Amino acid sequence: MTPRAYLVPAALAVWATALAGLLWTWWAAVVVGLAAAAVGGVALRPWRQAALAVVVVGPVTACWIGLQVHASAHHPLRAQAERGGTVTIEVELDERPRGVHTSGFASRAGGVELVVAKATLDDGGRVVVLAPAARWSELLPGQRVTAKGGLAPPRGWELAVAVLRVRGPPVAVTGAPAWQRAAEELRAGLREASTALDPEPAGLLPALVVGDTSTLAPRVVEEFRTAGLAHLLAVSGANLAILCGAVLLLLRLARVGPRGCAAGAMVALVGFVLLAGPEPSVLRAAVMGAVALLALVLGREKSALPALAAAVVVLVLYDPDLATAPGFGLSVVATAALVLLAPRWAAAMRARGVPVGLAEALAVPVAANLATAPLVAGFAGQVSLVAVPANLLVAPVVAPVTVLGVVAAVLAPVHGAAARLVVEVAGPAAWWLIGVGRHAAAVPGAAVGWPEGWSGGAALAAVVVLGCVLVRWRRVRALVVAGAVGAALVVVPLGVVSPGWPVPGWSAVACDVGQGDAVVLATADRDRAVLVDTGPDPGPVLSCLRRLGVRRVPLVVLSHLHADHVGGLAAVLAEREVGAVAVGPSRRPEWAWEEVRARARAEGVRVVELGVGQRVSWPGLDLDVLGPRAGPVGETNTAVNDASLVLRATTPAGRVLLTGDVELAGQADLLGGHVDLRADVLKVPHHGSRYTSPAFLEAVRPRIALVSVGAGNRYGHPSGVLVDALARQGVLVLRTDRDGDTAVLTGPDGPRVARRGGPDHDAGGDRDGQERQGRRVDQASRGVAAARRRPGRGVGAVAARLHRPPVAARRAATVVHLLRVRGPARWRARDRLARHRHRRAPTHRGGLRRLGVPAGRRDVVRRRPRDGAGGVVRRALQPGEVGAAVAAVGDRVAGGGHRAGGAARAARVDRVPAHRVAAVGRDRAVSAGLRTRGPSARPPPTAGRWPSGRPGRRARRGSSGRRR
Repeated sequence: MTPRAYLVPAALAVWATALAGLLWTWWAAVVVGLAAAAVGGVALRPWRQAALAVVVVGPVTACWIGLQVHASAHHPLRAQAERGGTVTIEVELDERPRGVHTSGFASRAGGVELVVAKATLDDGGRVVVLAPAARWSELLPGQRVTAKGGLAPPRGWELAVAVLRVRGPPVAVTGAPAWQRAAEELRAGLREASTALDPEPAGLLPALVVGDTSTLAPRVVEEFRTAGLAHLLAVSGANLAILCGAVLLLLRLARVGPRGCAAGAMVALVGFVLLAGPEPSVLRAAVMGAVALLALVLGREKSALPALAAAVVVLVLYDPDLATAPGFGLSVVATAALVLLAPRWAAAMRARGVPVGLAEALAVPVAANLATAPLVAGFAGQVSLVAVPANLLVAPVVAPVTVLGVVAAVLAPVHGAAARLVVEVAGPAAWWLIGVGRHAAAVPGAAVGWPEGWSGGAALAAVVVLGCVLVRWRRVRALVVAGAVGAALVVVPLGVVSPGWPVPGWSAVACDVGQGDAVVLATADRDRAVLVDTGPDPGPVLSCLRRLGVRRVPLVVLSHLHADHVGGLAAVLAEREVGAVAVGPSRRPEWAWEEVRARARAEGVRVVELGVGQRVSWPGLDLDVLGPRAGPVGETNTAVNDASLVLRATTPAGRVLLTGDVELAGQADLLGGHVDLRADVLKVPHHGSRYTSPAFLEAVRPRIALVSVGAGNRYGHPSGVLVDALARQGVLVLRTDRDGDTAVLTGPDGPRVARRGGPDHDAGGDRDGQERQGRRVDQASRGVAAARRRPGRGVGAVAARLHRPPVAARRAATVVHLLRVRGPARWRARDRLARHRHRRAPTHRGGLRRLGVPAGRRDVVRRRPRDGAGGVVRRALQPGEVGAAVAAVGDRVAGGGHRAGGAARAARVDRVPAHRVAAVGRDRAVSAGLRTRGPSARPPPTAGRWPSGRPGRRARRGSSGRRR
């Protein structure tokens, strides 16, 4: 054992003792500490200094941590917390309250509504305070407050005696220490100066510099986590090393001696710790940096490993809770990898001819990511495959943006304009970080799932160690490299030529967005689809669209304005080409309506309103608006749900009924209006809540039911009663929390479904409920197992044949007139092909005969050449449907009075009249004014207009100044 590693056994003994006490009980800490001292003293006898350190530290740690765990377990407040009582206590905050971000649901907007902070009682006991963010987020460490709330038992791996759930504001608040007020003034100044940038980099800069994530967009957090860059959002030793290194460099340039340099760096270290707060990684880096600076003064600069071991011993003895803190563990493991592995790997690469700078640049991220991968997998349940290249790309800009951020924070209280100027200089670096994280997260397979918990972390650690051992032998290394190259040559082309997801020929996909809705409806164009609702958060819906290859969204339909349906709208508008946003009659809640208008206006996208009887069409897709048949009658959640848009999508796979969150009253209105609700696929209303009537299910009679629901939700969705009712009808019930993204596609005997997840996808729910659901699926899809074994069915289980009579057999009494439209006979073939690509729909030559339409119904209607809109399909409405549904699908504007490409406006909602043509053509939205043929046709009173221009972009002007 080298002299540099003498403190390592002592650090491991202290850490193991604290883990035993926190994860088991107080006597386990005593046993482990004494055993470590005894075993270490005997095993390390040849290394006297290491043995002495273990023998001294072991009993001290056993007594110290054992006493603290015993006091916490027998505290009077813990017994009261087990009973769930209510108390009024006075506490002193130990840290800044941290915001807890929650996804929106119903009328509650997503964001930070609660804060959590650790506090100390007068008798030394610790409590965790969970309080509203309104007033509590403004408190600082060192302030004493009086709070009244309910008690709950703490988690099993911390010293806290209870969790205090507070509902009201803090009372009897004392003043904060002067240094805490000064640090908060600097942080507030940095946040204010960062507003000179756009919202995303403005929220990223304080997170990079001082770990302040209060204004950071959730989308950036998710992308950084997927890309393996989440460590940049928490202040760590890297920030401290960059700052102290910059100070040392300036002092060296000023020819200051070693002691002066150490003193200056120590001042910077203490100031940064006060500025960033006592985070676990900051404390580790601070203690380690202090030891290193002391070694600099004493002339012993090569002391990184002893400094790390000393930091672990000191900090775990000071705060045993750090032993189970994820940030502390990641910081220690990453630093150990940089100290032990990175120099050796860099030297090995240099010996093989790799340039000096490139060798260090490769060795550092590889060592850090391999060492921390087991911990990340155990905490987060995923492993990032793009972390190394992403960290290589961001490494050159991390140091400059950190230094500039600190300078801006120091300048902000003195001169705000100068601070904003410094922030603007750091802006391109912040944008680079966001761009790298976004593109890295968008790579297919950027992160792969892995089992969570101790078992998952241990399994990945074993894989990493085994891989590192195997590559030490030249022959094995060559074999591993050859196998990796061969797998890449085989797997990558297969993934490109025949990707597992999306399943070829999909017509509709229910995206797994958590507790919310998002349904994608395909059109005949490969990369264009209609999106109905956007889920509660931006990340999941964007991931779903990315996996499906959807780049253009001609229409985003928001069934209603609850947070779990509109939360991802901003990201979709920013990242995809959107033609228009459609809403229903409800404008509640008001905050959501204002946000939808503001987001659409910012992206130049128009907001329109859909009404009953309207139809919008694209090649391969028709959307009919069936409800709501009555306007909103209140502002309650139930009233808003009943005002949801109810849509019927006609796809090549059959009818899909999209119901939003419509509840009993809205369902009764649809049934009372004699609306034809029959559909092959039902998107179950309101995430499968119990407020769904059996009469409504009987009217729909679906073959497949899709439940968009979040895993482990606290609303009890989906209701077991509802699922049982669907099972009794022989319906195949699929849930996004267990099946993942669920696609509906065309089959020879009806619709088929493909699941991206599978039986192991579920992450919540009780075991009995899972077994019941498994039995229901088996009863509804007998004979599917053989179909699942067929190749080419995509990823996950495929339910191919649902053994029920075809839906069309039960609808023989339905009368539908299909009018096939073709142009004048003098049109040449190439003109007809260029102008009417949409005629590849099933209604082309021979299509009516295959659909079983009687010969008397196969009418062909010729239109005059002056009619500009091509391919008009007119359809007689079913009983109970109101208005004339006429759809135009084409690339030209009907009539001479409407210009395509008008400026997008979102300040008002435009209703498209039922007698007007509303359509979206290829790559652009068009307006058309066709009169409905027949004796009841009337000229339109005004010129209706549909959103135009390239989706999501301002229309271009021609040389004459007019829009084109």
